[in-house]
Amino acid sequence: SQRRGLGGLRCDLDYLRGTFGRIKLAEVVLALIAFICIETIMECSPCEGLYFFEFVSCSALVVTGVLLLMFSLNLHTRIPQINWNLTDLVNTGLSTFFFFIASVVLAALNHKTGAEIAAVIFGFLAMAVYAVNTYLAVKKWRMSSRQQSSRQSSDYIRARTESREVDHRPEIQRLDA
Repeated sequence: SQRRGLGGLRCDLDYLRGTFGRIKLAEVVLALIAFICIETIMECSPCEGLYFFEFVSCSALVVTGVLLLMFSLNLHTRIPQINWNLTDLVNTGLSTFFFFIASVVLAALNHKTGAEIAAVIFGFLAMAVYAVNTYLAVKKWRMSSRQQSSRQSSDYIRARTESREVDHRPEIQRLDA
């Protein structure tokens, strides 16, 4: 029986125990810690680096958290129109890049307070985990696109072969014979 709406949601423990699930959990935790560290800073001057780091850590936390929920609850299977491997690849690639920039800027402009140093450390840790995920996502995306290309190629060959099969009737001659 098919269930509609949000009924029948189940947590995919295999995903959470797998490589991508563990990495995604680590990304969410590190982005959350980095965001908490940056939020504990009471005074800043100049504040632009702090605000940028805050934006990057919060955005990464929200987007990665939503993707974690989508994958761990198998909600992505209910929306097949979206290429989820590519979506994850874009998210992890952008998060890697922006965590790197935000961490470098905050490290250059920090005032050596404990919260700023902790934010920079967790920013670089988050960047490293996102970089590993980006590498794995690129491999996964390439593999799936090769399989799809191979499948399309074999469908084309099968269609050409079937179109060449001609009934053995004397009035029809094969041109390649």
